[in-house]
Amino acid sequence: MNRNAKTLIEIFETLDAERQASLFDFAEFLQSKGGLVVKEVGDPVEIERPDKETVVGAIKRLKNTYPMIESMTVFSSASELMTDHMVKGRDAIEVIDEMEKIFEDFYAKMLKELS
Repeated sequence: MNRNAKTLIEIFETLDAERQASLFDFAEFLQSKGGLVVKEVGDPVEIERPDKETVVGAIKRLKNTYPMIESMTVFSSASELMTDHMVKGRDAIEVIDEMEKIFEDFYAKMLKELS
């Protein structure tokens, strides 16, 4: 990850939820305007899901499974699910299942956009 990406993540993490959503929306807007750098998309890394996995552990596993997906692109959804689990007591297995679906869907979208 380059220095600009790290700085952007650091800035993002200092913002409240409303401003994080605004920054994310703006980034998606810019992305929709084109000028994208086309990267080669590799295959996901096969990492077996442990029987007893925490939500944090699942995020780490999914980041390693899908190294081609930049963290910021799925961070909003993942952080929302993490909040549901931590604050609202949502079941960890249910949250992890949904996180896996988010990563799988984003990966499929990447492949479709590059073909």
